[in-house]
Amino acid sequence: MSDFNFLMLHAKFAGFKLLVTANRVGFEDEFSKMLHDRLLAGLDGAIDLTRHIIALQRELIAEDDTDGVISCQLQVEEEILANHAIILLDELEIGYETNEYRVNGGEWHNALSADCDGIEIRYPTTVSVSEMEIGSLATIIRDIARETGIAISIARVV
Repeated sequence: MSDFNFLMLHAKFAGFKLLVTANRVGFEDEFSKMLHDRLLAGLDGAIDLTRHIIALQRELIAEDDTDGVISCQLQVEEEILANHAIILLDELEIGYETNEYRVNGGEWHNALSADCDGIEIRYPTTVSVSEMEIGSLATIIRDIARETGIAISIARVV
């Protein structure tokens, strides 16, 4: 992606941050405020990533990168941004190799259980939050994902 494209992406993130901030004013309940705050934090992270990528691109143009350090760092940052996801509620990580899982970065739990009938592997699942629970933030989240390509997860672990 060119320097100009990252600048446009940066502007989109900043615009959506302003929109989410304005939308937050209309909500009184703690759940909605928490969703807005986490989305704002995720957008801040994306803004910081794009800002850093733009700085690396400018550094690459201005300096001699014979050893390839700046190019390598730029490639890593671009991959981080491409895989960046904003998680608004619960995050479920599953280690299929070890049959373990963890929720929200907590402790790892074993998904294996054994009894006289045999061994069973049971992982928790995620359930998406309804648009009714999210309110007007649902439209903004869809727009952010469509315009920027950033994945946004709003799910509960059950």
